[in-house]
Amino acid sequence: MSRNLSVDAGRIYHDIARLAEITEPGRPWTRRSFTPMFLKGRAFLESQMQDAGLETRIDDAGNLLGLRRGRSSRKAIMLGSHSDTVPDGGRFDGIAGVIAGLEVARALADRRIELEHDLVIVDFLAEEVSAFGVSCVGSRGFTGQFPDGWLERMEGDRSLAEALAEVGGNPATIRTLSMPEIAGFLELHIEQGPVLEREKVDIGIVGAISGITRIELTFNGAPGHAGTTPMGARADALVAASRFVQKVDEAARVLAAQPRHFAATVGEFRMEPNAANVVPARVRLLIDARAEHRPDMESFIRWVKTEAARMDGAEGVSVPEPVLVSDNPAVPSDAFLLETLRQACDRIGASHRPMASGAGHDAAWVARKAPAAMIFVPSRDGLSHAPEEWTENDAIALGAEVLFEAVIALDKTA
Repeated sequence: MSRNLSVDAGRIYHDIARLAEITEPGRPWTRRSFTPMFLKGRAFLESQMQDAGLETRIDDAGNLLGLRRGRSSRKAIMLGSHSDTVPDGGRFDGIAGVIAGLEVARALADRRIELEHDLVIVDFLAEEVSAFGVSCVGSRGFTGQFPDGWLERMEGDRSLAEALAEVGGNPATIRTLSMPEIAGFLELHIEQGPVLEREKVDIGIVGAISGITRIELTFNGAPGHAGTTPMGARADALVAASRFVQKVDEAARVLAAQPRHFAATVGEFRMEPNAANVVPARVRLLIDARAEHRPDMESFIRWVKTEAARMDGAEGVSVPEPVLVSDNPAVPSDAFLLETLRQACDRIGASHRPMASGAGHDAAWVARKAPAAMIFVPSRDGLSHAPEEWTENDAIALGAEVLFEAVIALDKTA
């Protein structure tokens, strides 16, 4: 990298490499929340924070916080992401954001820059889907949006409440936490897509985190002997469901052709009785749809209901009304923080473009309660949640430099 940066790319590389070594044996790179390996990674992060002069603690929601005190009692500026991984996942998803935030704190100390605001570096607990089947545990708790019933969720004979206590959280208070006042939260993340690399752009400035809607459909046919039931006398639930899946893809491609982010995937598919010699009698599928623009999602939901009603009864297969399992709207980033990030990119000569995030992030939960924004750095071949996930260290360092510039600007204006 030819740019003269305030952050130290070598320290960023060192920390990410050390965390990559902390993984389940034979499973690069696996450090799932609520596991001994996750706690080992946390211990490393906490030691690095303390070496950087930060005051560390685990809050009641199980988040690791590193505090650099400012001169006044103004609201804090917060940076960070998460350090847990998916099974057999990547080295950079979440981790790059935590280490970039830590490096900003180090760079400020190197230059003896004292902020007016407190600076908080956060490693949010369990951003990825945990073994308890839920995600963004720490950011939901931190922002006072922790759902009822979650603490009672079980993994084997252990409850989420017990697991939270094991990582230092407090299950007795997590449901009633109030979010502390912050001037702004900035999260660096790898893109997890191909756009920045393909267009050779340094930084993606995330204007919104797409809403996620999940819709369940059931196709009820009739079982029959695969060898003796005539082809014209079948009520094959799988055939009907397969035709519907193809139509979902076609409908999603139409919406995705608009200048806004949209995607829909049938990622969960269950068939009964699931035997080679039996005509499928019942199929359940789950659509995961993501939209930056709420009217696009509403249009898609209407289409799903209309198409299901049209198929109901055809060829002897019934299709009850689709069930809206969850429906979370898109979350826009804070306009002032977006402009602060754009100006930071311009000051250091980093190319940038507006983007929407198709994935969920901790920033989405913070943004519901306080000013928040994200930046993306390029992902090689757009791969993520895979062992091959890779982002160049220079790209992460440049993103950290954008955060460094943005924090200094925000400290003067917030």
